[in-house]
Amino acid sequence: MGNETAWQEAAINGRFGGKTIIVTGAGSGIGQATALRVAKEGGRVIAADISKERLDALVEENGGLDLVPVAGDISTEETVAAVVVAAGGRVDALANIAGIMDNFAPIHEVDDAMWERVFRINVTALMRLTRAVVPLMLEAGTGSVVNVASEAGLRGSAAGASYTASKHAVVGLTKNSAVMYGPKGLRFNAVAPGPTITNIEAVWGSQLAAERLGPLMQATVPTPATAAQLAASITFLLSDDGTNVNGAILASDGGWSAL
Repeated sequence: MGNETAWQEAAINGRFGGKTIIVTGAGSGIGQATALRVAKEGGRVIAADISKERLDALVEENGGLDLVPVAGDISTEETVAAVVVAAGGRVDALANIAGIMDNFAPIHEVDDAMWERVFRINVTALMRLTRAVVPLMLEAGTGSVVNVASEAGLRGSAAGASYTASKHAVVGLTKNSAVMYGPKGLRFNAVAPGPTITNIEAVWGSQLAAERLGPLMQATVPTPATAAQLAASITFLLSDDGTNVNGAILASDGGWSAL
């Protein structure tokens, strides 16, 4: 009877009814699409983004949804703390979506500023926010974390050295966390997008990369997906629909990784 009641409530409230979900990068692209989908399915969304203007527009344009904006650099402890405070002591799920691209530079052309910026946003920020949220999930005995990796976390031909290394790190953090916290009722998974229509620009800053990767990409890269398609993959893993999925790296790439 209890299970029937739970399913009935889920049907009425949506998959995220009564739940609090943190979404980073919520001001645009995949993060915004995920935040909106979760909110439309009944969730209370703590929407984090570096741009206050984008967050204000998101809230203003979606007045009927439960969106709590937190603006700031998610790689800083101050913003992480603000996100946790906004969650009010309860976090049912976390979507680590905020990220930046590199300039496709191979390792001998990588400069320290690019390397450090890519790792700060793509890896350190993800680690710090997850580190802050996990104790709340452990206390509750349940929780779902979805990290956005990339095709560059699965192969060496999708980006430059900095971005590729950072997304391999995201895959490693995801798998290690799944092993560590699975027995405690927490699930950690990642989605690896292929080309996606977002506001993140890929700039060929290296002649070697253009010569080596350009032809490979022209021959194999599928039609870019929409942010909404990626949000569908992410929300599946965030929700109880992914109940038996832990430690998975879901390639949401139109079949690119199968080539």
